[in-house]
Amino acid sequence: MNTAVLVQAPGAAAAVPASLSDEALARESVRAQAALRRRKWVIIGLRLLFLFVVLGGWELAASRKWIDPFFYSQPSLIWEQIVEWVRDGTSQGPLWVQIAVTLEETVIGFLIGGIGGIIFGIVLGRNKLLADVFSLYIKIANSIPRVVLGSVFVIALGLGMASKVALAVVMVFFVVFGNAFQGVIEADKYLIANARILGASPRQVTTAVVIPSAMSWILASLHVSFGFALVGAVVGEFLGAKQGMGLLIATAQGAFNASGVFAAMILLAAVALVADFVLTRLEKRLLKWRPAAF
Repeated sequence: MNTAVLVQAPGAAAAVPASLSDEALARESVRAQAALRRRKWVIIGLRLLFLFVVLGGWELAASRKWIDPFFYSQPSLIWEQIVEWVRDGTSQGPLWVQIAVTLEETVIGFLIGGIGGIIFGIVLGRNKLLADVFSLYIKIANSIPRVVLGSVFVIALGLGMASKVALAVVMVFFVVFGNAFQGVIEADKYLIANARILGASPRQVTTAVVIPSAMSWILASLHVSFGFALVGAVVGEFLGAKQGMGLLIATAQGAFNASGVFAAMILLAAVALVADFVLTRLEKRLLKWRPAAF
């Protein structure tokens, strides 16, 4: 009887027959890659199907008057509104200017809040005394409603870009700070101890051991915080601005133009999706060592 010998490394998920030839392994690899490609196309197809069902049902319900299109609009009217903005511009000026203003405020707020959150998270994570002193004040500041802060920033900084950037910074800072702080705390204590035994200084331990260990936490927070920065910029514009997508939404709301509100929301979602794609590519580039998720 020809019995295949199973060779399994410690901690391996599955055993591989030792008698399996290179050709068989190659065939299995090709088959697995094909299955992954099929799964990818199935996911895309299901997403498109879901979108078609939602938009089709919405259009049908509005056209049959099952829902009032005055309040809920309908996809065809929203598309016409976007086309009109692209062709003729908005009441505040060209559409691309409104998107550019909001995107500029978002990016500046994202960078300032992200860098500040990383620095403060690492410093407080590495210094228990500072963490104990400032933890109470950070909790108090984080508990203040963002809309209230937005109103304060508009009053203090005016209707210009500064008030929107400030709100975007606040929205991003606490998300990034919390993840950076937790990532530093969760750093492997044995690696830190070994580095100290080998003569590493506190600064070297932080830069060579702690920060790389916390990088996954930090990048995960940056991945989601861009959306918070966009929300902060739009809310700030909604409260008071001269240009931007938030002002466009506020103007549409004041005119009871539901199609304008939904159209602006769709444009903002498109901007957020593009930013998410860029950040995902950057995360994969910086974390090449991390195993791919299936």
